Amino acid sequence: MGPSAGTPGARPARIGVVGAIRVALADDHHLIREGLRLVLEGEPGFEIIGEAADHASAVELVVTEHPDVLLLDLTFPEGDAIPLLRTLRAREPDLRVIVLTMHSDPETVRQALAAGAAGYLVKGAQSRELIEAIRAVARGDRYLHSSVTAAVVDDSIRWFEAGAMSVREREVLSLLAAGRSPAQIADALDISVHTVRRHLANISTKLGVKGMNALTRYAIRNGLDRTGT
Repeated sequence: MGPSAGTPGARPARIGVVGAIRVALADDHHLIREGLRLVLEGEPGFEIIGEAADHASAVELVVTEHPDVLLLDLTFPEGDAIPLLRTLRAREPDLRVIVLTMHSDPETVRQALAAGAAGYLVKGAQSRELIEAIRAVARGDRYLHSSVTAAVVDDSIRWFEAGAMSVREREVLSLLAAGRSPAQIADALDISVHTVRRHLANISTKLGVKGMNALTRYAIRNGLDRTGT
C-alpha cells in the first residue's frame, strides 16, 4: 500500500482514532509488513497510515503522510538504509524512527543511532517489545532492544578507550589505515619496527580489536587520523 495523496510538506488533518500514534512501515518484505500491521491493528492507540517497500516510496510516504513513528528495516533491494534514514530525518526532523532489523552488531547499531534512529529492535523481538518501543519513542524517549544494549555499552567503552590513545598510537593507527606496513610506519615515524608492533599491540588491547586487518577497518570506519580527530 502506498502513501495517500497529499501535498508534500503539508501536514494533513489526522483522521481515525483521536490521539492514536500514527505509524508507517518500511520493509521490502510483504509478509513482514503484514505481520506488523496485524500486531499493531490489534492494539488500541495505533493507526497504520501507510507502507513502503523501497527507498523512494518510503520518502514519499513520510513527506506526504507525516507519521509519528516509522518502523524501518535496514536492508532493501537498493542497499543499506542508513543513508535513507539520514534523508528521512533531514526531511522530517520530528519523525521518530525505530530500526527493525536482523542486524545486532554494535557498529550497525551505532551508525543507525548516529543517523537519527530513536529506537532499535531486532527481528525476533516479542510483540510487546515492539509496542513498548513505539510508545517510548512517540513520547520522546529512546528504546534499545535488550539484545543490543550490551553491545552498545561495549562499543561505547571502546570509543572511550580510543580517546585514551596516545598521540603516537593515533599516528601509528592512521598510517596503518592508509595502507602502510609496520616497516613503512617505522620509517615514516623514525622509530623501530619493534616499537610499531608494540604500539599496535597496545592499541589492540585498548580497543578490543584483534588483528591488523581488523585494526585497519576500525581506523577507516571511525575516521581516526594523525591529528586524533
